[in-house]
Amino acid sequence: MNNKRNIAIEAFGWYGAIGLIAAYALSSFGFLSVDGLTYQLINITAALGIFVVSVHKKNYQPATLNVVWIIVGLVALVKIIL
Repeated sequence: MNNKRNIAIEAFGWYGAIGLIAAYALSSFGFLSVDGLTYQLINITAALGIFVVSVHKKNYQPATLNVVWIIVGLVALVKIIL
């Protein structure tokens, strides 16, 4: 059971790394608007993935960075919705 949990956490962390890079690349090349819902959702969920794997590995610098990233994304998301 613990091994499956570790694999899930690692997979979520890899999603986070790939998601952040993908969102940045897609917005940089004009395929995704930074003012759009999709961009913010990818950023929030990807940062959450890196946060989870960072806390699991007791690596608190990227965890802290990604908490800030999530907060910024949530504020931007609220701004988009309202």
